Amino acid sequence: MAHTDQTVRRVLHREIAGTIGLLTDEHDFRTMRHYRTFTFDDHPAYLRHVEAVLRTRAAQGTHTTIALFDPEEYADYCTETDLDPDLPSSRTRFTAELAATGTTVPYEGQPLTDLLPTLVDEAVRQATWEYATTLLARLGSCSSCGQDLGRAAYARASALLTRILDTSPAGNRHLVCSVSETPEPLLAVLHADEDTDGTTRLDEVEALEFTSVLALGLATHLPGGLVMRTSAPGSPDRVHGWRLRGYGLEALTAAEVFDAYCTDAQSGDLISPESNVDYCAPPDLGDEGPPPGHHH
Repeated sequence: MAHTDQTVRRVLHREIAGTIGLLTDEHDFRTMRHYRTFTFDDHPAYLRHVEAVLRTRAAQGTHTTIALFDPEEYADYCTETDLDPDLPSSRTRFTAELAATGTTVPYEGQPLTDLLPTLVDEAVRQATWEYATTLLARLGSCSSCGQDLGRAAYARASALLTRILDTSPAGNRHLVCSVSETPEPLLAVLHADEDTDGTTRLDEVEALEFTSVLALGLATHLPGGLVMRTSAPGSPDRVHGWRLRGYGLEALTAAEVFDAYCTDAQSGDLISPESNVDYCAPPDLGDEGPPPGHHH
């Protein structure tokens, strides 16, 4: 590289406004290389420089947020705002915009190799949630009762989730909900940890995303399922499962949970069961189904 490391880092420092837009993969990096003012020619070297800049800033007590920089979104942004995409100032403006609206994670001194998957996961989560809420909003109103279908499904999903957590065994719960939407399934994860006094702690954003995906499955009657794994000290992990059926959840038997957990989703091959895990039918949710007259 013709520039000295010092110059390169000075350039990066100038383009960071408290937030750095990171090109997480080789493909995105190659797309940015079409711009004359983007002077990096090697993705691993680029990541090393970014990491050095982050470390320096952290050592100076400067807080940095990392945003996922998407070259396609950047090109669209420049078209919409009439900016020249081949200017560092345009990249800085786009990154500042990302800080407000995009997917970001705080830099806390961890290696970039640890941070990249977190950032990508976060972007997938946000995209899933936006997609689910858009589809829910598009459902419109019930032709005979005028009820907002998306909102009703969300309330129903929320009530079911509350019941699952209320009837589950004590411990830390890890829930996964998947809905077979095309082109690929929608997936949401929720951690519900229990404090020593028995109260359940939920991440509000996670709970919102999880409920939206479950609501979409209920409202559209797409095939889907929900699995919960409970861990408590001194006892085996317990795994429960439900399938989305009609406008509610149908409990899987212990054998069905075992089959679901011990089959490779891609190949259909059997996977050996984990030791110290009980696959069991869930407690009865006491769910009587939708109220009378509910016909969605």
